[in-house]
Amino acid sequence: MAVKQCTIKAPVSVNGAGLHTGKNVTLTFRPAPVGHGIKFRRIDMEGQPVIDAIADYVVDTSRGTTIQHQGVRVATIEHTLAAIVGSGLDNILVDVDNVEMPIMDGSAAAFIEALKLAGKVEQEADREYFEVHSTLTYSDPHRKSEMILVPEENYRISAMIDFETRILGTQYASLDDIDNFSQEIANCRTFVFLHELEYLIANNLIKGGDISNAIVFVDRLLGQPELDRLAKYFGKEKIEVLKEGILNNLELRHHNEPARHKLLDVIGDLALIGVPIKGHVIATRPGHAVNTNFAKLVREQVMLSKQKPSFDIYKTPVYDINDIKRFLPHRPPFLLIDKILEISDNHVVGLKNVTMNEPFFTGHFPDEPVMPGVLQLEAMAQTGGILALHNVPDPENYATYFLKIDNVKFRHKVVPGDTLFLSLELISPVRRGIFHTKANAFVNNILVTEAELMAQISKKKASDSNTI
Repeated sequence: MAVKQCTIKAPVSVNGAGLHTGKNVTLTFRPAPVGHGIKFRRIDMEGQPVIDAIADYVVDTSRGTTIQHQGVRVATIEHTLAAIVGSGLDNILVDVDNVEMPIMDGSAAAFIEALKLAGKVEQEADREYFEVHSTLTYSDPHRKSEMILVPEENYRISAMIDFETRILGTQYASLDDIDNFSQEIANCRTFVFLHELEYLIANNLIKGGDISNAIVFVDRLLGQPELDRLAKYFGKEKIEVLKEGILNNLELRHHNEPARHKLLDVIGDLALIGVPIKGHVIATRPGHAVNTNFAKLVREQVMLSKQKPSFDIYKTPVYDINDIKRFLPHRPPFLLIDKILEISDNHVVGLKNVTMNEPFFTGHFPDEPVMPGVLQLEAMAQTGGILALHNVPDPENYATYFLKIDNVKFRHKVVPGDTLFLSLELISPVRRGIFHTKANAFVNNILVTEAELMAQISKKKASDSNTI
């Protein structure tokens, strides 16, 4: 049974201070119609401008996630977004009367409770998912971070953190069912190391911060004068440090609360993809920069999947392999298309079954076979050659020659077992034998390679035996 889109039954508000600005803000969740998605509205600005919660608009990840579009900015949105996703909501308008979301206790618990109070209602339309069919990866070597998205029936998240310190080393957290977010993840608070806290204080960056809305890990010995100075800054009579190194003897809500909070941030930041995921996210050393860059990558795939043509692998081909051999001078092992599924005056769709028997896998690579990108381009070019010659009465007397290749992008690996769909469209009408095409290659509905190809149709000389 299809899952329906959901919104809230009634508006509900929370109020608090922004972590960095210290300014009081009232945040109000409001119901929204089908297909609305998650949007923020700055009701304190003229015209009450609205900004979509999408990864395209991320402008800052240094102290939380900030999005901005056409002069409209909202900051520290990750906990709010995580609560919306964790509540199973698709369409919601978030009104705020300041730039930054309220920090509350440093977790998503207050937002979850507000959304429960508002109530949840199903809407008429089915929920649209991004279903993962092949693995997507993003890595940041400088941060030693990696994000992986693999196929899975439901939305599942695993996270590993490692700050390489005695006080906070390696921790793991996982959420196997997003419906368990409120019980397992929502109340996990943000955390900071003392040296980071001192920097933030010195630069007047956590005006709304308090030791009750963040876990402060003390990574060096503190003298009493330093403790007294911190107590004065936070308006406390006394501040202490446990042997475990947590400021003011704060008790953890879970033994792995820091890892769970990082998982919370991942959920919030990946909400910027714009649609819910069916897949398993594996996050190693996640952070807002890595999370949002990965969200951009996945969102790009979401948008491409909406634009992709529909291919029927079982339809009777327009041209089979014997027809292709009549059009093209190429022969095995360099004939890289198996059949033509569609063709018109301005487009063509070819198919290549990639098997382990391909001779290039012997050396590329013996232990991890990957179809070379240059051969993917060659397969595109051969498909384009069919487009160029299919209206020519004697195609066997003509050949096509590369003139130019532009804007090439290799997005995903092509491996044995893949079926490569090669889709080309003319960019401009053929003139003087020159044709210019936009070429896309798909595997499992995912765009794997794209390029712009320019070639020339030329009549063969008697000595010609191949194309380039």
